[in-house]
Amino acid sequence: MHHFYNYKGMKIFTSAQIHELDKYTIEHEPIKSIDLMERAARAITKAITEQWPNTVPVVVMAGPGNNGGDALAVARMLMEQDYQVQTFLFNITGHLSADCTENKQRLVDKKGRALFTEVTQEFDPPRLEKGMLVVDGLFGSGLNKPLAGGFASLVKYINASKAEVVSIDMPSGLMTEDNTYNVNANIIRADLTLTLGHKKLSFLFAENQDFIGQLRVLDIRLSQEGIDKIEAHYTILEESQVHKMLRPRDAFAHKGMMGNALIIAGSYGMAGAAILATKACLRAGAGKVTVHTPKRNVAVMQTSVPEAVLQIDREETVFSEGVATEDFQAMGVGPGLGTSEQTAITLIAQLRRASCPIVADADALNILANRHAWMQQLPKGIILTPHPKELDRLEGQSLDSFERLSKARDLAERLQGYVVLKGHNTAICMPDGHVVFNPTGNAGMATAGSGDVLTGIITGLLAQGYSRQQACLMGVYLHGLAGDLAARELGEYSLMASDIIDYLPRAFKRLND
Repeated sequence: MHHFYNYKGMKIFTSAQIHELDKYTIEHEPIKSIDLMERAARAITKAITEQWPNTVPVVVMAGPGNNGGDALAVARMLMEQDYQVQTFLFNITGHLSADCTENKQRLVDKKGRALFTEVTQEFDPPRLEKGMLVVDGLFGSGLNKPLAGGFASLVKYINASKAEVVSIDMPSGLMTEDNTYNVNANIIRADLTLTLGHKKLSFLFAENQDFIGQLRVLDIRLSQEGIDKIEAHYTILEESQVHKMLRPRDAFAHKGMMGNALIIAGSYGMAGAAILATKACLRAGAGKVTVHTPKRNVAVMQTSVPEAVLQIDREETVFSEGVATEDFQAMGVGPGLGTSEQTAITLIAQLRRASCPIVADADALNILANRHAWMQQLPKGIILTPHPKELDRLEGQSLDSFERLSKARDLAERLQGYVVLKGHNTAICMPDGHVVFNPTGNAGMATAGSGDVLTGIITGLLAQGYSRQQACLMGVYLHGLAGDLAARELGEYSLMASDIIDYLPRAFKRLND
């Protein structure tokens, strides 16, 4: 099996692990849980006062657990800074958590307690108007089923109002990880979410952005030792990690030392995909790139990428003959390949026989999706780079991003390979079940050819001798960073795939510095 470096990125914890980490902090700092809550409430209050002046009327909605305890402490701290605060504590079952009870007491002991209401059954909701702020402290990361009944009605009432909403830790009703069977109408739509300690997994998925609004992660100084001890299945890649992987170029290097990459791409009419993948592969630092492409693409390839070595298929328009891979250090296959019967048969033979690391993308994935039995024949360590639609074709439709990610993760473990699930937070799924999310990139990169560029970059890094894992992590990070640098100068609207290639040198330079 491949060697795994330990994933030192920013960890993403499950609901159970968040609870464990709080407990660890309380025991080992040591700090009383009520004092840790006070520390969290101070960070939340500071963030609120930075964004809303004390002329804004505040309505605090507190639930019966520790999320409600945080909210009650925040209500007290806002009152101390002369905010006009109206607080509702929902105690429907007659049971509050210990810290929630303590913070209720501290709030009631303050003067101006007339503005505190404990709701036990009947609830007469306050008027929520434009220009008001609702602090949502109903439910946090411990929630494990969709909201229903009175709480669902309350959420709908808040969402229907014109007031702004700031949520503590999580928008109430949203679950930390899996929201596949959640009820969207019963989840708070926050304008700002102030999450404690670390991002939650559900924050990384596109369909949850409407609930979260703007996100801020507040450091409440949870135990670093505890963070290091807990094994996280999910992490977020950090620039310092990628910087460490990048190897300096030897002053005496020659092209033979920098690797020979093979790109199999482009059918007639789709030479552009081959051009993008090839250029990106060269820009990623491969010593030499050989492109195998049909006869009719030759003239356009020679003029567009004069640096590439051409290997010409005997067919005029499609990929039809396998390529011996002994002389190559890496192979990228699929961009613009087409899915003809002849191409499909040639492709599976090519994948089975390859003696070097492989990146399979685009039509290579579509061919496999049409012939599921072939999946078992894929070599160990293969790298697949599907976008969500391609993954759905390979593994069946998913209801949401969490389900799709779970399928991608299973696929990587089953193949003992790597599945790079592309999207706003591209997820690199490892053969050991670990998932690393990439933080770089922007919406301007949602454009034709962007994926062909990524295939070329990963293939180029593999050719230079980076491990499969390093090539995936560095490739995705650099691809997104180049897109970010391009968008900064050109804007997101006009960004196109070749701009990502043009900005790759700057991305490498920034990582090197």
